[in-house]
Amino acid sequence: MHDISSPSELTKSLVRLHRRTLLQGTACGFGALAAGALAQGQAFARPSHPASIGASLHHPARAKRIIFLFMQGGVSQVDSFDYKPELGKRDGQSMPFDDARTLAKSGRRGTPQRLMKSPWRFSQYGDSGRWVSELFPCVGKHVDDLCFLHGMHTNGVAHGPATLFLHCGSTNFVRPSIGSWLYYALGAENDSLPGFVTIGPPRGNGGARNYGNAFLPARFQGMPIGSAGRDALEISCIERAGVSQHQQASQVQLIQRLNQQQLEQHAVHHDEWEAVIQSYETAWRMQQIAPELMDFSSESAQTQAMYGLDRAETQGYGRKCLLARRLCEAGVRFIQVNYGDNSANPAWDQHSNLPKHAEHALAVDQPISALLTDLKARGLLDDTIVWWGGEFGRTPYAQSNGTGRDHNPRGFTVWLAGGGFKPGYAHGETDPFGFTGVRGKVHMHDLHATLLHQLGLDHQRLTYSHAGRDFRLTDVYGRVIKEVLAS
Repeated sequence: MHDISSPSELTKSLVRLHRRTLLQGTACGFGALAAGALAQGQAFARPSHPASIGASLHHPARAKRIIFLFMQGGVSQVDSFDYKPELGKRDGQSMPFDDARTLAKSGRRGTPQRLMKSPWRFSQYGDSGRWVSELFPCVGKHVDDLCFLHGMHTNGVAHGPATLFLHCGSTNFVRPSIGSWLYYALGAENDSLPGFVTIGPPRGNGGARNYGNAFLPARFQGMPIGSAGRDALEISCIERAGVSQHQQASQVQLIQRLNQQQLEQHAVHHDEWEAVIQSYETAWRMQQIAPELMDFSSESAQTQAMYGLDRAETQGYGRKCLLARRLCEAGVRFIQVNYGDNSANPAWDQHSNLPKHAEHALAVDQPISALLTDLKARGLLDDTIVWWGGEFGRTPYAQSNGTGRDHNPRGFTVWLAGGGFKPGYAHGETDPFGFTGVRGKVHMHDLHATLLHQLGLDHQRLTYSHAGRDFRLTDVYGRVIKEVLAS
């Protein structure tokens, strides 16, 4: 070893150091710094079982994947799929209700509220005779394939807590989203794509936490495509202009060799390093497959028109639904198709202007119908769950005696299609005004447990050890709603 005791001796020793050796050594050092920074946030969680249990499910699965059509802001159940003729008969009358906001603020019960009928007519559809409002005439044609849950209830009165609870099973603590849990449990069907994709996610009300991995390994977080409020669908940095595929391949191989050296030479937990390495590999493979997946020119004019790509009102959500079908075919496990924006009052949140529901329904009705038609025609609906719903519903009375409806977590509707759920079936019931569940009530934890069950997972056994305890999506709650499962 050289005894370097002065600046002049340091200079001499550097001159004697071969330039190639210097570059090789410092390059690895820079790689260690970069990879270490990427891995730092993952250094606290440890898996309680292997990353994928897909080879040994808890029980036989009825579905392989989920497409979640998230209606941000809360669709009014009494204006869409929960027909309440009594509400029309008693329109304008004052009645006492245990208003959720009033209870949260003052604990006061039975505050007088003015009933407000739906401005839209309802009609019966299909052989099952399910009632659907004129907001959703296209979806109405599919009622014989849908399973309605009319007695839904959840935690959280405000959008932020309720949206987090919908996605993560918790209103405040940082928890993995349902998509991350599924990706963690089942792995990916296609090594060239992530197992969890969210299309057009909103930035507010939890933002990235709604598709985050939390304490699960980093590779199980959702990949966003586009953002809320924009029709453009893009993946950041998926293409590098001016660099050939051969050059990119060489660069990726070099980076991966450097990462692998650090993995072998440094005393860090392998899970974090492997997650970083895998993220590079997935990104590289996506560069080969993603541009083709997001190019709709290969779709027939008939298909594009079916999704509404030829109409300004439906084009934005239509593109998202068509992309969801293509990702479904490509083997993505959990695909979330968001309808929303980044405003203070998100999408369906009509506190003072209920007629705005018509504009949103027009944007999504045809694309959703097309997705159901397309999946069924391609034989994909049998093993794909389509889940439609928002974070809560809305009140049957006018907010502050105005022209809109407030948040209602006590009784609302979601529907499910495919994946072994009973078609043309309605489970649960709200009171005569559509305010609170009175029969067949389903909590959000129950819905999560049932969705996991259909994918072959026991919600009580799907756990992850972190900070000294085992966590699960449903916490210590939840039950499988067997009444909605097809035999």
